[in-house]
Amino acid sequence: MRYWLFKSEPSTWSWQDQINKGDAGEEWDGVRNYQARNFMREMKLGDRGFFYHSQKEKSVVGIVEVCAEAHPDSTTDDDRWDCVDIKFFRSFIKPVSLDQIKSDPRLEEMILVRNSRLSVQPVTAEEWGVICALGQTEAD
Repeated sequence: MRYWLFKSEPSTWSWQDQINKGDAGEEWDGVRNYQARNFMREMKLGDRGFFYHSQKEKSVVGIVEVCAEAHPDSTTDDDRWDCVDIKFFRSFIKPVSLDQIKSDPRLEEMILVRNSRLSVQPVTAEEWGVICALGQTEAD
């Protein structure tokens, strides 16, 4: 299993929206960055990801699971763009803010710290464990 981070603006698609989709999950559509798209093409069923609220909140609020591997993004006719489907897995007991992540030396190499604009990105197993612990949430 690999780990990822998915960023969303709460005003566009919130954690509560994701929870409400249940096991059906939702396409992680609208991504128009080649690097983020390529990361989605690497994802496999059962991979897990942090759900990160961007904008004002800037925090990890939950865990999602990949429930459909890369396929054409239904929001465009342009065949360059793919997406995966993700579903709710677990809420964080305590959200983990970007400030917490940036101030933790164990996370200084995390892509979120070095390239906070990338909307879909990999997370190492070590980073996964640290952030889950900070959020007082089981890692698996």
